[in-house]
Amino acid sequence: MAWELLLWLLAFVGVIALVALDAYQLICLSDLESDFINPYDSSSRINAVVIPEFIVQGSLCSLFLLTWQLIPFIIMAPITYYHVQLFRKRKHLMDVTEIFRQIDEQKKSRMVKLAFYFTMFILVIYRLVVCAVTFIIDEDDSPLVSGVY
Repeated sequence: MAWELLLWLLAFVGVIALVALDAYQLICLSDLESDFINPYDSSSRINAVVIPEFIVQGSLCSLFLLTWQLIPFIIMAPITYYHVQLFRKRKHLMDVTEIFRQIDEQKKSRMVKLAFYFTMFILVIYRLVVCAVTFIIDEDDSPLVSGVY
């Protein structure tokens, strides 16, 4: 039972990291759109966090598959597939010269990913609380702790 609590704690940290990385990318795009930042800085900042986002996403998805948590895996699988396809087609990085043409498309795709990540965040928090409460209740019912054999 302790491994399940550890799984959900790792998932909680991973999903928070995904939400933060995606929100950072959206902020960079919004700053570029508002002309607070130049295209080179915006694309270099976004490109710096794309690969870590892909790694965290793939790790969480594979972790859910390996532990047979099918609902979180089914929710995470489409985004993981999308990331793999972007990486295979070499369209995962922002191009400085094309950034203004792609800004609306990039913002929409990141908003959809952010919606998926928030869905995962709610699911992970729910499962973390249920697992923690179950773990605490099981510890209290232990015959060695309560003194009743």
